[in-house]
Amino acid sequence: MSGPRAWARDLAMGARCAVTGGREGWLRTALTAAGVGIGVALLLVMASVPQALEARERRAAARDVSLDGQLTRPGPATLLVQDAGTEYRGRDITGSLLLPEGPRAPKPPGVAEFPRPGEMTVSPALAALLRSGEGELLRERLPYRITGTIGRAGLLGPDELVYYAGAGHLVPGDPDSRSRQGAVRVDDFARVHEPHPMRTELRLLAAMACAVVLMSVAVLIATAVRFGGERRDLRLAALRLVGADSRMTRRVAAGEALSGSLLGLVVGTGLFFAVRGFAPWVRDHRVGVFPSDVAPGVTAAVGIALAVPVAAVLVSLFALRDVAIEPLGVVRETARRPRRLWWRLLLPAVGLALLIPVDGKAPGLYGGWLFGYQVAIGSALLLAGVTALLPWLVGAFVARLRGGPPSWQLAVRRLQLDGGPASRAVSGIIVAVAGAISLQLLLAGTNVSFPLVEEDGRGKVVTATVPLPRGGDAGSLTERLAGTAGVRKAAGRVTFDAFRDGRGGRGGIVPVSVADCASLRDLAGIGPCRDGDVFVGRFARPGMELQLQGVDEKWLPWKVPDSAPAAPEPVRDDAFRRTGVDGVLATPGALDTHRLRAASAVVTLRLDPTTPEALEYLRNAAARTGPRVDVVDTGQRPPEETTDYWPLLRALPAGAALTLALIAASLTLATYEQLRERKRVLATLSAFGTRTSTVAWSVVWQTAIPVLLGMTLAVTGGLALGWAMLRVVSRPVRDWFAFLPVVGWGLGVVALITAAALPALWRLTRPDGLRAE
Repeated sequence: MSGPRAWARDLAMGARCAVTGGREGWLRTALTAAGVGIGVALLLVMASVPQALEARERRAAARDVSLDGQLTRPGPATLLVQDAGTEYRGRDITGSLLLPEGPRAPKPPGVAEFPRPGEMTVSPALAALLRSGEGELLRERLPYRITGTIGRAGLLGPDELVYYAGAGHLVPGDPDSRSRQGAVRVDDFARVHEPHPMRTELRLLAAMACAVVLMSVAVLIATAVRFGGERRDLRLAALRLVGADSRMTRRVAAGEALSGSLLGLVVGTGLFFAVRGFAPWVRDHRVGVFPSDVAPGVTAAVGIALAVPVAAVLVSLFALRDVAIEPLGVVRETARRPRRLWWRLLLPAVGLALLIPVDGKAPGLYGGWLFGYQVAIGSALLLAGVTALLPWLVGAFVARLRGGPPSWQLAVRRLQLDGGPASRAVSGIIVAVAGAISLQLLLAGTNVSFPLVEEDGRGKVVTATVPLPRGGDAGSLTERLAGTAGVRKAAGRVTFDAFRDGRGGRGGIVPVSVADCASLRDLAGIGPCRDGDVFVGRFARPGMELQLQGVDEKWLPWKVPDSAPAAPEPVRDDAFRRTGVDGVLATPGALDTHRLRAASAVVTLRLDPTTPEALEYLRNAAARTGPRVDVVDTGQRPPEETTDYWPLLRALPAGAALTLALIAASLTLATYEQLRERKRVLATLSAFGTRTSTVAWSVVWQTAIPVLLGMTLAVTGGLALGWAMLRVVSRPVRDWFAFLPVVGWGLGVVALITAAALPALWRLTRPDGLRAE
């Protein structure tokens, strides 16, 4: 009988053999299911990342208000919204003041009822913080009564800090003003979300990371479905003895692999649901993820459910290509054909051809929508080539080894007879290390990794800003904030934009700062000064004619004095930290800021390092001044948090740890399986007087030789892949030795797994292991 019915019958027989082989059969099936399950769980997590990001972006767009097309007149369906966000001990707090202007005013997502003046609706995380002792200073800043809880539809994550407070009076901002200060009048919260295009470096990093993880999963699944190969061969020989032909035996073997992979799908699904419960711990901009958002799309889930069993069957059939299953036993090719090298070199060559740019661009697809796929395919081919080269390199290396201590000879002879299992066991480590090296090289070359901002020991420097839509000065704000506990020094100024060679910025914008001489000395380190003086810095020159926007919407001409000196770099030890003097520095006698429109009062303050909560005291004082005062701590966060790379940088350590854990699980299972299948040989050696230490060292050498050769390939392949990626973005290689820490991690994982296998080795080398013979 042949055809689909024969396939179904033989696959079913193989599935029965996998689960009815007694304790040993169940152990083999459990190992296969565990290995496949880990891979399936990781695939499901990767497939869920786009869905989680999309769900977060949808909720962010649903609660946002657009600054374009603001309404100028109140109506029955309009609402005034003013930003009132703040920070508390390094965490962002998103806040808004609401004032409905009609009965049909739109409610923010997740808000059931508008809070009245003096009340607020908060997120569950913010409510818990305010109730705790840690939120004592924050309660002073948010003196509203909690009357409601924001639902999930209005939150980006379960631990996001958000509040909506009711306001009795809000002043709408001027839609035509460049500063966009004041409240915004809207009739809907939802806006059209237009995602920003990914930078080329970020697309490269994402594509390479996907390729590395997918290759690691493929290696793990391919290794897992080979567990129990020798025992399976003996069962297939028994089937030949009772009349089965070679094609039937191979179909039965495929059925065994299929049953293990199907059970692995169940295990992987369970692991996925268990892992996604930790989604709130995965933070993007310090906000966790809802577990329900971590769900793969239907297409991805169906693809994984179909691809894993098919891959398991194909790998099982491929493993039997050099095995002759006869009725009286299994005969493997004792005189192995030399491994062909040409196709192993072809894979990385094609991968590099897809990645190396031509005339500054990758061949044909650079910048197009297929660019990410091109990078992923090229990276996967190069990593696959590294994996394929390892068995050939191990065979060529051990073929020339002779002599040595008994443990070394045992290991070398085992690798000479069949080095494939040892190479496959460490191939996952090689793929992960090569991918990590390339990522490190790309990160170093694109200047993505920034050092943390360090304080100078004299206290943190912060700024407080408040808009002055109708002009004014910074004196009152400076006086109020300077008296706050923990503030050592304060210097205030008024800043605004002046326009050169035309109005509206067509001829260029020149920043202008107006402050008294004492403040200018602290801020810019100027020399002799008296009221009425003007100084110029970058982007300005003496005699320049500027146009200033007045409070009556008229343009006021103003000329920089021809005698204005250049502002020097700061020389005083107590001068505030700054990056340089931009534009024009003027004193109040030279420029009256009360006549200007759309200016801002900015106060720079140095805090006392001996007062731990000085920053929070300052923010509380600013909140009492008014909701429009924005306090910014420029030295609190590392600068990469303000770049597009920050989510990926935060994800890389977690991804690296997950990948190494995945590979460690694969190597542990493979090592245990190899020892279990060789227990008869190990017991025989022990019975003939071989010391256990000799056998143990032979196992160590059998792992060490492929690992060292594989690390050499991994370093070569990783450096080549990273170099190619940097060529795509036209960046030089800044650190050729970025691979050293990664290689150390890989060797450490291998050493730990080998050490963990020694107890099982000592147990299997006992002579009583021969009783079953």
